[in-house]
Amino acid sequence: MSPQKAPSSRTTVKRVPQRADYEHETIYQILDEGLVCHVGFVNEGQPVVIPTAYGRVEDTLYIHGSPASRMLRTLQQGLDVCVTVTLIDGLVLARSAFHHSMNYRSVVVFGKATLVEDTEQKLAALKAFTEHVILGRWEEVRSPNRHELAGTIVLSLPLAEASAKVRTGRPLDDEADYQIPVWAGEIPLKLTAATPINDSRLESGVAIPAYISNYTRPQLANEVC
Repeated sequence: MSPQKAPSSRTTVKRVPQRADYEHETIYQILDEGLVCHVGFVNEGQPVVIPTAYGRVEDTLYIHGSPASRMLRTLQQGLDVCVTVTLIDGLVLARSAFHHSMNYRSVVVFGKATLVEDTEQKLAALKAFTEHVILGRWEEVRSPNRHELAGTIVLSLPLAEASAKVRTGRPLDDEADYQIPVWAGEIPLKLTAATPINDSRLESGVAIPAYISNYTRPQLANEVC
């Protein structure tokens, strides 16, 4: 459990609070390993949750998309937004159906998104998106041109109001259930990459870069308790 306090009342983990972690490093590591976030907001009185890609630069989260995106148009109005990222590390099988669970790491971020208008910051955010998906790619591909930049909206969200929640370890059965002769334990899960498939129009002689053939998601250096 994190020794730090929650940055705000709405980021305070109330359900199983011993799983809370408010350390910035833990939050950043979970965000850096994830690929998709879910953005929640209220649009015309209706709650909406949209999955999207994201990138992080230090203590700022960036999301991007087309100017036609309802989500991005709405968030530019300064509405409160909630962003979540969840990683599933394993299925936890107990002796009772009630105590089955999952090992996971998750982050919840609250705040208001701001339109990025500075060209250099916008390019830095787009680089962060690309490098977040696959490290080393930005330096090899063509950078966005002026038309592509104009056709992309980038919003920034500070990570000042964020918290993590983590579950690790074995199933926790009722004491009386430990005598039931049913297998219990964890099935670890991990995101792995299959063999890359060449584009049908790939020029002959273009080799697969090592960062693609050896692709993996970043992992936490140490197990979080």
